[in-house]
Amino acid sequence: MLRRIIQSSGPSLRNRHFSMATTAGNVGPQPVEQAIRAKLTALLQPSDLTITNDSWQHRHHAPMREQGGGSGETHFSIKIVSDAFVGKSTMQRHRMIYGALQDEFQEGLHALSLNTKTESEIQPTQE
Repeated sequence: MLRRIIQSSGPSLRNRHFSMATTAGNVGPQPVEQAIRAKLTALLQPSDLTITNDSWQHRHHAPMREQGGGSGETHFSIKIVSDAFVGKSTMQRHRMIYGALQDEFQEGLHALSLNTKTESEIQPTQE
């Protein structure tokens, strides 16, 4: 698996981590993964975003066989940390993401596995 991490400081001096994980056969991120990253970054300004292409695990499913195996970009796992989720339920968070990616679903994206957190939800608790 190829993994690349990009770090930058934003105006709040908070480190932002963007991780890209692709299958071993890919040289880098493909168009659907790039679109997902761009749209979620613009919408949610995440402090952490990891996108993993899990499509290879689903190539035997009937819908993927019908598409000739798909584009190789049909299933993704997304871990995202954003304060845009503050005060929102898990369902509301997922709807935000699915709404942002409507075009990708119409073009063959089949499924997402989502892990959505706020900054405070990932901070260690003080005892």
